[in-house]
Amino acid sequence: MGRVSDTSCPCRSGETYDACCGPILAGDKPAATATRLMRSRYTAFAVGDRDYLVRSWHPQMRPKKLTLDPDEEWFLLEVLAASKGSMFDTEGTVEFKAHYRLDGRRDVVHENSRFVRYEGRWVYWGPSAS
Repeated sequence: MGRVSDTSCPCRSGETYDACCGPILAGDKPAATATRLMRSRYTAFAVGDRDYLVRSWHPQMRPKKLTLDPDEEWFLLEVLAASKGSMFDTEGTVEFKAHYRLDGRRDVVHENSRFVRYEGRWVYWGPSAS
């Protein structure tokens, strides 16, 4: 994982990594909302933090094995919509597009993700059924 602390956060919030997703990935503070968790998970893909991705996945839904492709370059996150997922909710959804390059080709992951509170923290459940 490369050093990105004094650079713009990969989630494109406009803040530095250390002021945005860095403390969340490091476990120093929890994501306050479902959208913050989604942004931190995108950042984890961008910086190659597999351990954070596993920790932020609901235990019932997390894959037994997670391998990140070091050749994937995540370069743009678009948050399209969010429903619920505030500090006072127990679940929420976030629709996003995550753009990446692999082998010189651009592609995009478009998902409406479901997030739930588990043991007091936001975690990723999986793609929303709706």
